Amino acid sequence: MTQSAPWRMTPREKKTSISLAGIFALRMLGLFVILPVFAIYARELPGGNDEFMVGLTLGIYGLAQGILQIPFGAASDRFGRKPVIIAGLLIFAFGSFIAACSGSIWGIFFGRALQGAGAISAAVTAFISDSVREEVITKAMAMVGASIGLTFAVSLVIAPLLSDLWGVPGIFALTGLLALAAILVAKFVVPDAPQHLRTKTSGKPWQEILLDHQLIRLNIGIFVLHACLTAVFVVIPTRLLEMNLPSEHHWWVYLPAVTAGFIVMAPLIIMGEKRGKMVRIMKLVIGFLTVAFVLFAYLMHSIWEIAFLLGLFFVGFNVLEATLPSLISKMAPKSDKGLALGIYNTLQNFGLFAGGALGGFIAREWSAEAVFFTCAFAMLLWLASAIGLKEPERSSRKPGEALT
Repeated sequence: MTQSAPWRMTPREKKTSISLAGIFALRMLGLFVILPVFAIYARELPGGNDEFMVGLTLGIYGLAQGILQIPFGAASDRFGRKPVIIAGLLIFAFGSFIAACSGSIWGIFFGRALQGAGAISAAVTAFISDSVREEVITKAMAMVGASIGLTFAVSLVIAPLLSDLWGVPGIFALTGLLALAAILVAKFVVPDAPQHLRTKTSGKPWQEILLDHQLIRLNIGIFVLHACLTAVFVVIPTRLLEMNLPSEHHWWVYLPAVTAGFIVMAPLIIMGEKRGKMVRIMKLVIGFLTVAFVLFAYLMHSIWEIAFLLGLFFVGFNVLEATLPSLISKMAPKSDKGLALGIYNTLQNFGLFAGGALGGFIAREWSAEAVFFTCAFAMLLWLASAIGLKEPERSSRKPGEALT
């Protein structure tokens, strides 16, 4: 690594980022692989015809995650990232197996809650932040974002196929096994963080981190983004069925949309990072998604229109999914990154819960179109809150400093 190439990742940085992104992706698989098929499967269960209950069961994962992100993030500051990650994966696996063995929507509800109790997002993102230089942290976080997007794309393809082969209980069992595999990755593949970063120095009171004016704007954003994600998938699978597209073919719509998001994401992030304009790009994308949700409300008359609109959604979603955690990592105090990322991931997962519960309630009481108008309004509120957000300061840390 030389001073002339500060934007290149070292082999250690690459290994850490890729392996932790893989762990993150395996955990997110527990959420994503259920989204395309659960609303359809739930119809076979007692109480499963209630759209609100379906949304609540999808969203309870996020509520449990949200409640425990701050304790897990703070614990990773004190006890180390790896032990907290492994403990969280064990809890997640146990919840997956509970859901796999349940024959009622309430049993799955309980299993989903336990899955969410394995709240490792803050510890994983803090581990990445510990292990890479600030010059490449956006690239590292983009790997996490890309792994999430790839997991989502794979989930959309394999979920209907796996549901047909093994049923939704089989999918839950698979996610439990993958969580156990992720423990082995955490134990034997992920490099330890640099020693000097493992010891927590004196930090700010948690209230200051929670109420920091810059961080709170980003926390509002991740809440809105993930609420909209879950709300979309309370509505879209049912709408595609109503258009006579069998569930095993839904990936025909989802996969091109996610792929389009990937293609557009990379150049936007590279341009924003090199020019120091990530916040400006974030604001532009928020406005773009606001328009996209309004279009959802008016143009869902055919499968082609839904495919086009989902493509717009995932262009924005993928950019923001990679941008937000990197901004949090840059703006948070170094001694409190675990806590800051814990708060961030708490709001992320509360968003998952709110999107599932409110999306199901609004769809049941009014219409799918009302869900998308609500999402557009939420995006406008986020855009208003982001007006005062400033670009993070450029790092003065030397290229090899974080790796000693």
